[in-house]
Amino acid sequence: MKHALAFLTVFLAAISSTEAADDIDQINQLIQADFRKLSEDLGAALSYKAVIPATPLGLTGFDLGVEVTATKLENREAWNRASSSTAPDTLYIPKLHLHKGLPAGFDVGAFYTSVPGSNIKLWGAELRYAIIDGGTIAPALGLRGTYSKLSGVNQLDFHTKGLELLVSKGFTIFTPYAGAGQVRTVSEPVGVTNVSKEEFTQGKYFVGGNINLGLVNLAFEADKTGDAATYGAKLGFRF
Repeated sequence: MKHALAFLTVFLAAISSTEAADDIDQINQLIQADFRKLSEDLGAALSYKAVIPATPLGLTGFDLGVEVTATKLENREAWNRASSSTAPDTLYIPKLHLHKGLPAGFDVGAFYTSVPGSNIKLWGAELRYAIIDGGTIAPALGLRGTYSKLSGVNQLDFHTKGLELLVSKGFTIFTPYAGAGQVRTVSEPVGVTNVSKEEFTQGKYFVGGNINLGLVNLAFEADKTGDAATYGAKLGFRF
């Protein structure tokens, strides 16, 4: 418990000290190539990231936590042109995340965020099915469909859809997991005539681990979507 409390202190400090993303409000300054690059970074950063193993929660199960993802921006010049000020090297996104177990091996999940210092607001949801529940010997295997939707950026209508296959295996308190899939991004300018809609698919793969300490649950994940890498951590309760 002492180590979990120490992690909690560091985790909350990281959230409060994250570098501001600033408003995305100058898409009219972009050319089409820049808009595509901006959309690719947004697709990597804003697409759904569950930070959870494949093992189903069960009918009475919950996983509730606060989460931070950090995405290294690959196209900062495009971000600079689209933003009110200098774009950060890394986009930090704090989230409130909830998962709930359902009957027949299904789980649902959802998150919400409002990025500090930015007009980025984001919500997302998932539906996951346990193809194999997993057990003492067998790993758990799951199929997940995801959706995320951007709001708050008046010049942009943006959403992503994803499909992923993931596997995990529990070892007492530690459950490592991995997965792969695709993310479909739709990025359409609003009230801007110099650039047009971009729609594309990016490959995605990820690895992570969940540590359950009874009252406290910790999870970590590394994700690569397209060319951009994202690292995430979640602190909360899982039962």
